[in-house]
Amino acid sequence: MATLRLTNEQVIELLKQLPSDRKREVLFALAEESQLRRDNNMIYAENQLRRLCIERGLNWDSMSEDERETFIDDLIHEDR
Repeated sequence: MATLRLTNEQVIELLKQLPSDRKREVLFALAEESQLRRDNNMIYAENQLRRLCIERGLNWDSMSEDERETFIDDLIHEDR
């Protein structure tokens, strides 16, 4: 099966030619894909934070929101 290679500009021009309801379908499909990526990134980040907490004798799940923010701030600024 041959693969068609298009530039971003070509894809945009093709999408502009779609009827409004089809454009909406494309937009929703892209938004859904983007949300799935964000969800997966959030799960990965939380797992990494849990691992870092364990290394420091803390429990991410029992921490309050303020404690989590302080923990992340300390991680970001460890070199102070």
